[in-house]
Amino acid sequence: MLIKFRHKINTLWVKLIGDPLVFPLEYRIFHSICLVIIISLAYNVPFNFIIGLPVGASLDLIAVCTFLGFYYRSRYQGKMKGSIFIVSIICNILFLISYFYNSGISGPNDIGFAFSLFVIIFVTPAKQQKGWLAANIALLLVMHSVEYFYPQLAPYTYQTRLMRFINITSAYLVVAVLMYYTIKYIRRNYDYEKQQVDEKKDAIEDQHQYILVQNEQLEHLNSEKNKLMSIIAHDLRGPLGNIQNYLELVSEYGLEKEERQAVESDLLKVTQNTLNMLSKLLIWSKSQMDGVVVKLSDVNLNEALKPTLELERMLALKKGIILSCEIDPSIRVVADNDMLQLVVRNLVSNAIKFTPVGGSVDIRTQIVMNECKISIIDSGRGIPFEQQKDIFSLKAGSTFGTQNEKGVGLGLLLCKEFTEQQGGRIGFESSPGRGSAFFVYMPVG
Repeated sequence: MLIKFRHKINTLWVKLIGDPLVFPLEYRIFHSICLVIIISLAYNVPFNFIIGLPVGASLDLIAVCTFLGFYYRSRYQGKMKGSIFIVSIICNILFLISYFYNSGISGPNDIGFAFSLFVIIFVTPAKQQKGWLAANIALLLVMHSVEYFYPQLAPYTYQTRLMRFINITSAYLVVAVLMYYTIKYIRRNYDYEKQQVDEKKDAIEDQHQYILVQNEQLEHLNSEKNKLMSIIAHDLRGPLGNIQNYLELVSEYGLEKEERQAVESDLLKVTQNTLNMLSKLLIWSKSQMDGVVVKLSDVNLNEALKPTLELERMLALKKGIILSCEIDPSIRVVADNDMLQLVVRNLVSNAIKFTPVGGSVDIRTQIVMNECKISIIDSGRGIPFEQQKDIFSLKAGSTFGTQNEKGVGLGLLLCKEFTEQQGGRIGFESSPGRGSAFFVYMPVG
C-alpha cells in the first residue's frame, strides 16, 4: 500500500515539474523549487496572521501568487528563459520589503534572504551566479546599514518575546526542510543524469568495440577475397594454360604413339590436379559464403574412412608409395561423415603429394582420454620451419609435390575449419627432410 502511494506521488511530482525529455534539468529544478516554496509560503500566510504579523502574511501571499504565476508561465506556457531571472529579481524585492516591515535584523529575514540566494544559485546559469552572490551580499549590507543608522525604518513588530522566538524558529525549520528536499532532489537528478551519461558512454564504447571487431572481420574477409582472387587468377590459369598447350601440340603436330601417350598422360595429370584444386576452391568458397551445416552422428571410423583410404591407396601405388592403415574397427566417433572423409582425404592426399617414390604413409588410430587420435604420418620432405606457423591459414602458399603436383593452398585450411566445426581439433609435427605427422582428434562416440 505504501509503495503504491509513493509511486503515485512520484508520478504526480514528475508530471508537475515536467518531462525530462522536454525540460532541461535547471528548469525542472526551478519548477520543483517553485512548488516547494509555494507550499511553504502558503503555510506561512495563516501562521503570520496568527502570531500577529499581518504585513509578513501579506508579503507571503504576494510571494505565493508570484511564484505560482511564474511556475505556470514556465511549466505550461513554455516561457522558461525569462522566468528565472524575473523571479530572482522579485524575490530580492520582496525580501527587501519584508526586512523593513518585519522587525529588520530582529526577525527571520536574514535566514530567508540567505535561502533565496541558495535557490537562485541553483536555478540560474553559471555565468550569472557570481553576479547574484555579489548583489545578495551588497543588498544585505545596505539593509543592515540603513537599519543601524535609521532604526525607525525597521520597527520591532512582535507583540511578545514568545512570538519572536516562534517566528524565527518556524522560519528556520521551514528553510531547513526546504534546503534538505531541494538538495536531495538536485542530487537525485544529478545522479540520474550522471547514470544516463555513463550508460551512453558505455554504449558508445561498446559500439566502438563492435565497429572495431567488424572492421577486423571485414579486413579478414577482404584479405581472404584477395587471396581467393589471386588463387583463381594465378593457380588455375597456369594449369588451364598447360592443358591448352597440350591440346594444341596434339592437334597441330603428328606425334608418334609413344609421344602421344606421354603427352596424354601428362595432360591427364594436369587435368586431375586442376579438378582437385577447383574442387577445394568451390568447397571453401561455399563454406565461407553460405556457412557449413554440420550433421553430427555416431560414426564407425573404419567404415567411414574405408572408401576414401582405398582410393588414396590406389593413388599411392601409382606413385610407388606404400600406404598402410591401422584402424581399430571398434572405434566410434562423433562426427559428420562427409566432413570427416574430406579432412582425412586431404591430409592423406597431402602426405602422398609430398612423399617421394619409395616412401611410406601410415594412418593410425588410438584412444586418448575421451578422444580418438587419427595420425597421418609420412616419410616425405617435411615442412620448412618458417612456413609452419601459417600452415593452417590463407598465408600458406601453394606448393609443388615431389612430382610437381600443384596445390591450391587451401587443403589444410579446410581441414582445420571442418575439424573444429565437428568439435574436434587438429595439430601437426614436422621436421624438414624427415617427414610430417598430422593429428586429428575427434570426440569418442
